Amino acid sequence: MQLSGRDDGVRVGRVYDAPSPDDGRRVLVDRLWPRGVRKDDPRIDQWLRDVAPSTELRRWYGHEPSRFGEFAGRYAAELDGPAQAEAFRALRELAAAGAVTLLTATREPAISHAAVLARLLTEAHG
Repeated sequence: MQLSGRDDGVRVGRVYDAPSPDDGRRVLVDRLWPRGVRKDDPRIDQWLRDVAPSTELRRWYGHEPSRFGEFAGRYAAELDGPAQAEAFRALRELAAAGAVTLLTATREPAISHAAVLARLLTEAHG
């Protein structure tokens, strides 16, 4: 799922899907390493676990579509924390340098924290 009209944009994908030539840097943005994926998997270029939502927020949300709007707001507020802000800054730098695909293990990436991150990154780069 591409969230930017630019060729060097920000995309969201499942960590289990095959890479695309247009993916650019593939960054895992989940707090926990995905099941069934080796730590040295070449499909993952970087892991920024600190940019993921807190365990408490993730459990509250539970990928309930009706909570997505509130989840997005709460999650954006969490990104102001020191470790989260540093990880988000690293993502902004990657996005400024070229194409980035945010990887998550969730079954529905369009209503995940990765989609929120992609929107925030796209807004930051116009």
